[in-house]
Amino acid sequence: MVEKLMQYVWQHRLWDSAGLVTNDGRKISVIDTGLLNTDSGPDFFNAKINIGGEMWAGNVEIHLRASDWRRHHHDTDKAYDSVVLHVVAKDDCPVYRSNGERIAQCVMQVSPHFSERYHQLVDADNELPCASAIAQVPSIHITEWIEALTFERMHAKVDHINELLGSFAGSWEDVCYVMLARNLGFGINGDAFERLARRTPLRLIGKHSDSLFQIEALMFGQAGMLNADTNPQDEYYQQLCKEYAFLANKFSLTPMGGSTWRFFRIRPQSFPYRRIAMLAQLLHGGFRFFTDIIEAPDEAALRHLFDIELSGYWASHYAFGKPSTGNARALSNQSVDILLINTVAPLYYAYGERIGSYETTDRAIDLLSHLRPEHNSIVEMFARSGIRADNAMMSQALIQLRRQYCEARKCIYCRIGHQLLAKAASQP
Repeated sequence: MVEKLMQYVWQHRLWDSAGLVTNDGRKISVIDTGLLNTDSGPDFFNAKINIGGEMWAGNVEIHLRASDWRRHHHDTDKAYDSVVLHVVAKDDCPVYRSNGERIAQCVMQVSPHFSERYHQLVDADNELPCASAIAQVPSIHITEWIEALTFERMHAKVDHINELLGSFAGSWEDVCYVMLARNLGFGINGDAFERLARRTPLRLIGKHSDSLFQIEALMFGQAGMLNADTNPQDEYYQQLCKEYAFLANKFSLTPMGGSTWRFFRIRPQSFPYRRIAMLAQLLHGGFRFFTDIIEAPDEAALRHLFDIELSGYWASHYAFGKPSTGNARALSNQSVDILLINTVAPLYYAYGERIGSYETTDRAIDLLSHLRPEHNSIVEMFARSGIRADNAMMSQALIQLRRQYCEARKCIYCRIGHQLLAKAASQP
């Protein structure tokens, strides 16, 4: 067992039910395992342990091999003189304090069922190693874990928003602009859209906010989508090329590489061109989308903010020179849901925390609880295993679970994994 796993076993008392015994035969009774130390020094502080009928209070150090004590120079480090028990997987030598006193030592024994279950989880090749065993976990534990994961994911997004606020001198509108742009990429083009927004900041757009055509020229030009040698018969396209050439020279602009954008497995109506045209319309007249979000009284008002009809050229095209027979509505209802989940809700929560408004943070959670769950491979995978998302709050939790725990095989930090391991450890 690696030391992290041994620490986990010690912390949660998952050693063999036969108990612990020192290498010289004294029975060990653990009153308090102590507090896990995530910094330098012994692994657990302030443990209380009865060793052979004598009560000890001090620290616990855990190693794979007993000889690691000397290899790590703990035998000369006074910080480890307070260790009262050395727990190892292999006892290959005695250990001593810096003054020569011998330290009680024991080999950690775990149920073979625990080891078997652990390796089934972390070494499995299938997408969800615990799929067949989830039904064994009481529903109350799953419900509590889902709720915790919702807030864990939300706080991760808030941390990112706070980083953006630092980059944009506290401007919520700039943060909203970058987040909205990224989320208009709907995953596959998210990085490209964020790069576009950062290359075309609001302070630049603001100089030409009264002209939709100039904003489109800036956005498409900065996206690397304009080349005067292509689409020679498309008058609108050629006018954009000329306008961007003028603006690029005026402001010393450098466009992105056109190959940054991805089109594979995307429906024509969802191509980046239309998303950029939509973003240009939101920028036209001055961007105050964050203010609009905060002032929106309800979900219906929020949805109305995203109910955008593309105008002019983009009302009838899905790409340059490619006429469209579809409607001019920029976003489907499902796309609006995704933007509400990934843009609006995190902004509500981050802003509420910043101004100390529980009403605003609660609004974020309330929004997620009323939105439909996302439809993606992660949500479908958990549904097949018996965990079904009833709303966006649950689907966000499942995405967090998959990304941060399942994919990294951090099963010992997952409450579902913990329940399965604890059950296995209790078997003789």
